[in-house]
Amino acid sequence: MPEVRLFPGRLDPYVELATYERDLISQHGAGQYGATTSFVGTMRDFNEGDEVTKMFLEHYPGMTEKVLEQLCAQAMADYPILDCLVLHRVGDILPNDPIVLVAAWSAHRGAAFDAARFLIEKLKTDAPFWKKESLAAGQRWVDKNTKG
Repeated sequence: MPEVRLFPGRLDPYVELATYERDLISQHGAGQYGATTSFVGTMRDFNEGDEVTKMFLEHYPGMTEKVLEQLCAQAMADYPILDCLVLHRVGDILPNDPIVLVAAWSAHRGAAFDAARFLIEKLKTDAPFWKKESLAAGQRWVDKNTKG
């Protein structure tokens, strides 16, 4: 069963991934998948040629989770995967802080890679998140995502 969670505080993606995987094995039994693909996004300290010292990530409570759940449901329908996971930070974020974890489990690597890529690319374009960056010269809202 896919899981989506938002974190207002620190996110440790590798602990979360290991914990989720242990639960996945408990639910489905050992040997049910042969591939795990994960993506961890972290905050850069630069954007559009400027140094960024902090970012505030705003979201629309309830709606953001619903969109992420719909993306997981779409991934489960379109790719032969056993499960997927999407965890995302909100609130104040500092450079090098993990922002997002996307993971997919499948019998084979191709489906796991394809599903994880689908999830992160659709998350970047469809999920209602808004970024406010702190710069030396003040703050600004980010109006476009960089290409992956």
